[in-house]
Amino acid sequence: MRISVFGLGYVGCVSAACLSQNGHEVLGLDISPQKVGLISSGRAPVIEPGLDSLVRQAVQSGATRVTSDSEGAVRDSDVSMICVGTPSNRNGSLDLQYVENVCREIGTKLADKNGYHVVVIRSTVLPGMPEDRLIPILEECSSKSAGSDFGVCSGSTNK
Repeated sequence: MRISVFGLGYVGCVSAACLSQNGHEVLGLDISPQKVGLISSGRAPVIEPGLDSLVRQAVQSGATRVTSDSEGAVRDSDVSMICVGTPSNRNGSLDLQYVENVCREIGTKLADKNGYHVVVIRSTVLPGMPEDRLIPILEECSSKSAGSDFGVCSGSTNK
């Protein structure tokens, strides 16, 4: 499978490395030039035992590539996995601005994509958030319908 991973912090980098190890073609995407540079040189941007070795193998074999190009990431994959941070607000609620921004980015690129695409929300979101906030963003930006034109799945929804 061809999978794009949006966000190459702890969750995204580990997910990308493991998916590559399992035979998938992974395109990692991050806005941080430092993370893109580290991974493209075969080094993990986070500390986890064995991760540097997995990243190095994935990059050297060509199973994992990294970019800052969201258009290519959506166009050249079957699945886009959102792995960006959801820090806590002062009141303890989740700050979804990064997830929402990535949904806008993916939605805009889905507008021009032919064929079915699946968006996986791997970032921490509360039950109901995909249906209430994230799917509407994807639909608005893509002018397509979740469930028929593209799929969305997370821990709390599958459409």
